[in-house]
Amino acid sequence: MQFLSDFSRFIDPVSMLIVFGGAAIVATMRATRGDAARAFRALGTIFTADPEADAMAAIVAVGKVEKLTEVRNIACVDRIKTAERFLRRAVRRLAQAQTAEAFARWARHDLAERERRHQGAIGYWRSVAETAPAMGMIGTVIGLIQMFAALEDLSRIGPAMALAMLTTLYGIVLATVIAGPIASRLERLSNAELAWQREALERLLQIAEAELAPATPQKRPHLRTVS
Repeated sequence: MQFLSDFSRFIDPVSMLIVFGGAAIVATMRATRGDAARAFRALGTIFTADPEADAMAAIVAVGKVEKLTEVRNIACVDRIKTAERFLRRAVRRLAQAQTAEAFARWARHDLAERERRHQGAIGYWRSVAETAPAMGMIGTVIGLIQMFAALEDLSRIGPAMALAMLTTLYGIVLATVIAGPIASRLERLSNAELAWQREALERLLQIAEAELAPATPQKRPHLRTVS
């Protein structure tokens, strides 16, 4: 019980509202509505995403596509079953493509859009991490103003000082323990995911070049648009 009593001293709704609410509002104003929504949805993937397993599944799926095109034709590859939604869409596009260049155009656009969405979510959490200390400082200034304005009333000095100190603490915690690590984790996951998706699309493009009439025989389409 003593622990709970001591811990409750670190809980202040007003300080939380200033820091957490203020940082969230600023980050939302900097981002698009879609980016803000994706930023919170991405929280579910922080501990569940497994890019290595997805990459291995992609290798298996592309291998099946290669084998199927050897015995059938490329229009049949959409029969390949895979649990990864991106691969299912890519294989379906490959089956529907008229030329290798058409598939390459879709692949470049899809990779660019995926990177843009990833960066939007990552940028939101980076913005929260950047803004949180400033929100903490704003709360500190507010608390100090309240404290100096109540010097004649000692009973009001304590709450004002608590507001000043707790907002600083919350700002540091939100920036360095919550939002910063979230942004870093999402960035690593994004890089790993885009890497295996790019490699899978490169192999699918090679299949398309071998099976479909190229739009420009003298020049091979490229996918390397994601850094």
